[in-house]
Order: sequence, then structure tokens, then C-alpha cells
Amino acid sequence: MSTQVPLAATVLLLRDSAAGLEVLMVTRHAEVVFAGGALVFPGGRLDPEDSAPELVGQVRAVPGIDAAQMALRVCAIRETFEEAGLLLARERGSDTLLAGDQLVALVKRLTTQLGRAPSFNELATQGAIELATDLLVPFAHWITPVLRPKRYDTYFFLAPAPPDQQAQHDGHEAVASVWVPPTQAAADGAAHRVKMIFATRFNLQKLARSNDAQSAFAAARADTIVTVCPEYRESPKGTLWCIPIEAGYGISETLVAGEPVA
Repeated sequence: MSTQVPLAATVLLLRDSAAGLEVLMVTRHAEVVFAGGALVFPGGRLDPEDSAPELVGQVRAVPGIDAAQMALRVCAIRETFEEAGLLLARERGSDTLLAGDQLVALVKRLTTQLGRAPSFNELATQGAIELATDLLVPFAHWITPVLRPKRYDTYFFLAPAPPDQQAQHDGHEAVASVWVPPTQAAADGAAHRVKMIFATRFNLQKLARSNDAQSAFAAARADTIVTVCPEYRESPKGTLWCIPIEAGYGISETLVAGEPVA
């Protein structure tokens, strides 16, 4: 992992609907420094507490995953809860994700005990649940270009949507949330009907190759993740963004179209 820029994690939560494959996206607050006002996947910067022993001790083990990668998975789950109100967790001993009523009951019980709404860490460490880190499937790895003022080294994961949990954007970093077919979201971004960063749009296009959640997970598990750090290049056609063709997005360069790269 890069040590030059802050680490971050983001989650593409997937579900199947009558409209086909859908992914959860949130609209970032216009005043947020990074990607303000943009339609994005829930996610954010790695926090030192994401690797705290008392928190990492509450996760489902993932064979072959080191401590640094586990902290990124914890970060992804935390950010999804904090920005969208969805918790990827199970009751201890269960193989089923928490349903909506189970999460509501857990939050209500802790709120009564604490006299306030519980934090993510308090939910995760109170002993009744374990974080479903084993369900996160690596999907992509992007690093913000060198010349950008705000940079992140971001790991993208796919995860199944928890059954019956209702997305509830936090109103601070995220001001709206929507389940949307990836083809539609990518088209809206390309046409500038919504503000969208380059990395988001290209990962939507990659996701849109799958018709349902099962095939999306299968494709991601079979894929080899190639790190993308876009570079600018001037050409007779204009300024280009260049990315590795090996990354699997079907292109090695594209014209800058007025959208931020990352």
C-alpha cells in the first residue's frame, strides 16, 4: 500500500431489484473538501481506531488478510454505517447479516444504556455482533493523481446490502442516498447530469458489466486488481487522462471532460 498519501476505503453495496443490479450511492455535502456535491460510494479516510485491538477483535476472520488490509475493511464498514446508516455485521455465531429490525433494536438498547446514540465503535465492541469483514470483495484500487491538491490511496470493495436495513444518510458528509443501476449512474455522470469524479464513473462502468450481484461478486473474485494512478498527457486532441490498460477498464486514455479525476 502507498505510504505517500492517506489510505481510504469505499464500498459498492449491491442488491438485486426488479430493475436489475443496483448499487448504493450518496451525495456528498457541497462544503466537504474532497468531492463536495458529488455522487459517490460511501467511504472515507482510514482512521487509526480502525486497527484498534478491541475493534479488530470483533471481526469475522478472513484467511490471508494481513492487519493493514483488515483495518481497511473495518474502515469500509465504519464509513458505510456513518454515512449511510447500514451496518455490515452479524450476531455472534450467525451467518446471516443483521436485518433492519435487529439493528434498530441494538441501537435502541445501547441508546438506553448510554443515554445517547451509540458510536460505530460502541456498536461494534459491545459483544453481541461481529463485523462482516469476510463479505467484502476487493474490486479496485485508485490513487489520486500526483498533481491534485487532495490525494487519497483508495481501496474499493463490493459487499452485499444488509437485508431490510434502510439507508439513512448522515446529513453532514452525505446529504442524500439512492439505490441506482450502475449503467444509469455512469450515464448520468458522463452526461454531467450529476457531479461525479472520474474514478467513480469508471468503476460504475466496470460494475455495469455484471447483470446481477452474484455475477458481480464472481467477476471481482476472479479479477486481478491493478493500481490506477491517472496521469495527464497533452495531445493534439486535448488533455488526456491515462490509466493502465491492464486495470481492466477497457481504455488506456480518455479526453478530460470537465469532471475531476479523483
